[in-house]
Amino acid sequence: MSQVICKNVWKLFGNRAATVMESLDQTLSRQEVLAQTGHVVAVRNVSFAVESGETFVIMGLSGSGKSTLLRCITRLIEPTSGSITIGGDDILALDEKGLREIRRSKMSMVFQHFGLFPHRKVIDNVAYGLEVQGVDEAERHARAQEVIDMVTLGGWENHYPDELSGGMQQRVGIARALAVDPDLLMFDEPFSALDPLIRREMQDELCALQNQMNKTILFITHDFLEAVKLGDRIAVMKDGAIEQVGTPAEIVLHPVNDYVREFAKDVPRTEILTAAALMERGNEVTTAPEAVTPQTTLGTLIPLAMRYREPLAVLDETGMRVGVVTHDAVRMAAAG
Repeated sequence: MSQVICKNVWKLFGNRAATVMESLDQTLSRQEVLAQTGHVVAVRNVSFAVESGETFVIMGLSGSGKSTLLRCITRLIEPTSGSITIGGDDILALDEKGLREIRRSKMSMVFQHFGLFPHRKVIDNVAYGLEVQGVDEAERHARAQEVIDMVTLGGWENHYPDELSGGMQQRVGIARALAVDPDLLMFDEPFSALDPLIRREMQDELCALQNQMNKTILFITHDFLEAVKLGDRIAVMKDGAIEQVGTPAEIVLHPVNDYVREFAKDVPRTEILTAAALMERGNEVTTAPEAVTPQTTLGTLIPLAMRYREPLAVLDETGMRVGVVTHDAVRMAAAG
């Protein structure tokens, strides 16, 4: 089931956006629209669907429109045209009361700069969303303690944010988002302000939390390595439009243009590409010198392919053959 569906979403910034949109030549570039109308195209005809339990990463350089798109989805910014549904609810049709209820109960956001209340202890920061929902203090503190322990901050619940490191403060932000048990978690470049080592640790922790929670996640980043590490699928944006949507392996193996190819060229292929991405399905080869799983990485496949000229069998968790990986497929993937 699709948890988030965007169809033909546009966002123009300018004082006559709706009028300009009605007569807009959609083939014009962002620069041409600006020159002719004085309006800025921030999001251009974006369509995608995010499945329940999926981590969907929207990535692009600064100014690509990724954060504006996220704010359109939550209606922190009003889209100029298009449709957006979350959990079956038509977001653009909701009045203020309905939108407020959706934000309180179905979605949570984690920001780059934490957004913690400096005068509140960690446990009260984490419990804030439940407090807004009217949950009594004992119950909301019990739930807050659960997620504080989940993000490995046990023992810090009675400290204030300025007593915590940057990485710890972001854990508080994630715990606050999790406390209300939302259907949809949205992250807007949450780790960008952190030191590289702490950033990698936070990425690992988010992966571990997602394996445990299986939430639907929309994640915004400008870092392609972060995107391929976290995302089940990635949407690459440029000038407000989506250039390509695909799994990390699909984007690395089959970039649609030079813009996407430039992002993908420095990705550690040996860690990202797997047998599932390289294998030929339905191959009738009856013998194989070695068996691997669909999750076997290219780094493991390379020495096997060097050892054997014959195709490697790919077996699923039941031991059934689902395809083979040929020597040429491994060689071409390794060579880029």
